[in-house]
Amino acid sequence: MQGPRPVVLSGPSGAGKSTLLKKLLKDYENIFGFSVSHTTRQPRPGEVNGKDYHFVTREEMQKEIDAGEFIEHAEFSGNMYGTSKGAVQAVQAQNQICVLDIDIQGVKNIKKTDLNPIYISVQPPSIEILEKRLRDRKTETEESLQKRLTAARVDLELSKEPGLFDLVIINDDLEKAYSELKEVLLEEIKKTEESRKS
Repeated sequence: MQGPRPVVLSGPSGAGKSTLLKKLLKDYENIFGFSVSHTTRQPRPGEVNGKDYHFVTREEMQKEIDAGEFIEHAEFSGNMYGTSKGAVQAVQAQNQICVLDIDIQGVKNIKKTDLNPIYISVQPPSIEILEKRLRDRKTETEESLQKRLTAARVDLELSKEPGLFDLVIINDDLEKAYSELKEVLLEEIKKTEESRKS
C-alpha cells in the first residue's frame, strides 16, 4: 500500500476518540482522511451513499469479503459492516493519513493483514468514569448503556494483550491525551506535509 501509514484508533464508546479526532482534524486540516465503511444496513435519513457509508447488499459484501477485498468486517444487530482495502487506498491516494476507528476484534483482524498501521488505544481512566460520561450524554437507554459498559469491560480486558497497541492513551486529561496522540503521529504528519510540497 502506497502513501502514509494508516492509523487505527480503538477504545470503548465514551473514551474520547471522537473528541481527540476532532481536535486532530481541526489542527491538521486535510492531513487525515477517513475510509468510508461498507454496510448492509439501510441508509438513515440524510446519509449519503459513498460519503457516510457504501451501502451494499449482503450478497455483494459477502462476495467481496470472500475475494479478500476487506481488511476487517463484523456483524452488529443483523447488519454487516466492514473496511475494504479500496476505501483505505482511496484515502492514501489523496496523500492523506487514513484513520480507522475500529473495535478490538477489528484490530486483531488487521494484525493479520499487510496494512502496517499505527495502533492506538484510547481508554477511560476507569469504568466508573466511562459510565458517568455515557450517562452525561443522555443518548442511551439503560439497556444500551449496560450493553456499552459490558462491551467496554471486554474491550479493556482484551486490549491488555502485550504488543497489541503501539500506544495506549488513558484519557483523563484531554490536553495531555491529545499531546500524546500528536506525538506518536508527528512523524507521519511531517512526511505527509513534506510529500505535498514536492
